[in-house]
Amino acid sequence: MTFPDQSSNAARAAVPHGEPLPQRRAWPVPRGRLAWITGLFSVILLAASTLFWCLLLFPVALFKLLLPFPAVRRRVDPVLNAIATAWVSSNTGWLARIQRSPWDVQGHAGLRYADWYLVNCNHQSWVDIFVLQRSLNRRIPLLKFFLKRQLIYVPVIGLAWWALDFPFMKRHGKAELRRNPALGREDQEAARRACEKFSLVPTSVMVFAEGTRFTETKRAAQASPYRHLLKPKAGGLAVALNAMGSRFRSMIDATIAYPEGIPSFWDLACGRAGQVVVRLRQLPVPPAFCDADYTRDKAFRSEFHHWLGQQWQAKDEEIERLIARHAA
Repeated sequence: MTFPDQSSNAARAAVPHGEPLPQRRAWPVPRGRLAWITGLFSVILLAASTLFWCLLLFPVALFKLLLPFPAVRRRVDPVLNAIATAWVSSNTGWLARIQRSPWDVQGHAGLRYADWYLVNCNHQSWVDIFVLQRSLNRRIPLLKFFLKRQLIYVPVIGLAWWALDFPFMKRHGKAELRRNPALGREDQEAARRACEKFSLVPTSVMVFAEGTRFTETKRAAQASPYRHLLKPKAGGLAVALNAMGSRFRSMIDATIAYPEGIPSFWDLACGRAGQVVVRLRQLPVPPAFCDADYTRDKAFRSEFHHWLGQQWQAKDEEIERLIARHAA
């Protein structure tokens, strides 16, 4: 779980939809020993917050486990999501204050908290999760994203992800999938089951279509045609659309750029994330995508890859513009 910035309701009411929110004055960027102290203090705060909110989360999750009925889930899931949203919000003040530069976030117009969204974003760093939650917290429902199954064993937070119905997926290599194609269908079925749970209460399904964090080494190994992106993997998006596409109000295409270089989590904790630029845009979900079978329909697969490729080309060009503009 991550802990981004959240402005007050009064501040939000004074700002037109879609405009960047006002932000508190940032401290000077910590350097040297001060940066290490800042980072250590940030990690301690985040750990303490995690333990506090999980103490509230787990009893409610246990109640849902003992009574796993749709009628119970419709009442309990909003409570769990509210606790998780408060968990995110409770940590915003500190991380917002220690960053040197205000974050440039635009594109909030028309977002609704009580609705369903599919969020697709480029992926460069663990910081991306913090950035997305900071940008979208309380504007749309809690972001829920696909996780490697091994992460369920992370102390405390793995159990929290499970309680919040984050989908845990096995990750199979291409060679393994070629030997046993049924493994890919197992993951798709697991994703479908998770999305069916999400259909009970408003939810935001988060997908990093690249499937892994961008690096120049990976880009070269893939022979990616993009300057700032890896090739997108369409399977996760297609399964989510097929499972609950008619529920989604829209797909939020999120683009994150770091004009001063891609920061690590430690950079963020130390107050050294640098400039962060986010552009959000809502795209309609093509109705035909909600009923097509990605695994069996070759014509649909080709159409879906073309649709996603067009978005990825536009995203790559936008990142180039954002970096160039902020560097000027």
